Amino acid sequence: MTVRSLLCVLLLLGSASAFAQATQYPLTVQSCNREVTFKEAPKHAVSHDINMTQMMLALGLKSRMVGYSGVSGWKAVTPHMQSLLDGLPELAAKYPSVETLLNANVDFFFAGWDYGMRVGGDLTPQTLQPLGISVYELSESCAFVMKRPAATLEDTYNDLRNLGKIFDVQDRANALIAQMQAQVAEVRKDLPADKPRVFLYDSGEDRAMTSGRLGMPQALIDAAGGRNILEDVEASWTRVNWETVVERNPQVIVIVDYSEITAEQKEQFLLNNKALQSVDAIRNQRFIVIPYVQATPGIDNVLAVEALAKGFHGE
Repeated sequence: MTVRSLLCVLLLLGSASAFAQATQYPLTVQSCNREVTFKEAPKHAVSHDINMTQMMLALGLKSRMVGYSGVSGWKAVTPHMQSLLDGLPELAAKYPSVETLLNANVDFFFAGWDYGMRVGGDLTPQTLQPLGISVYELSESCAFVMKRPAATLEDTYNDLRNLGKIFDVQDRANALIAQMQAQVAEVRKDLPADKPRVFLYDSGEDRAMTSGRLGMPQALIDAAGGRNILEDVEASWTRVNWETVVERNPQVIVIVDYSEITAEQKEQFLLNNKALQSVDAIRNQRFIVIPYVQATPGIDNVLAVEALAKGFHGE
């Protein structure tokens, strides 16, 4: 679902959520293994990466934002997404610095671990809080800093729900979540019992960048009626040897499309990889391509579930 169609849905569903309770400040929300308290709704917010920026825009928060980061340096932006971003500056093409955020008078940073922040880095909740910048962490990314269960779509819903509370736009958040849940339920109602073995390929040649059970692809593959061949790996985005892929013999390979290496180039690399010639997905050339914004936590997760279910099971 695009941001445009979601906004139309929000208008249609708004009356159903009209009685959502307004946020009472101070508000405390859970963010990974921390509690974050807001005395008021943020006024100078920044989101990192395209998926989190899309969430903020879908919730109608553009007027509360002073910019975004981490988009143009990694991923192509569709003309529609560019129109939504019009007038909102990109503060950093890849990673913002502490100085960048301070110079923009930022009071709220929506990012994640391995999505703009890294453990022990300059940009963390611990370094930013003393500077007056509150951080809300992407739920799926919490696996980098705490023990947690396998990723599910509830991770995305939880982020939307918390953003709704933080910015006092619960009506929009509730309507958006309800629509996403309805779309996923529609896909799942007729799924066959048979679950194809699925391998997600992000990038890499010597070793493959992929996702274990703690990354969002686990939730997407599961919701679409597939089985992630790495569902027993206690990791989010991670690297594995090609021997592991061969041993687990996926029937379908999902390619994440982003960066300067195209999905077509990734597919050709896999087809020409001598180590993979015995793999069912290679022999049968069963590939599904989804863009980065669908593979990472965000409102386009429902589009990924729809595309994967069709690719796994047909019409």
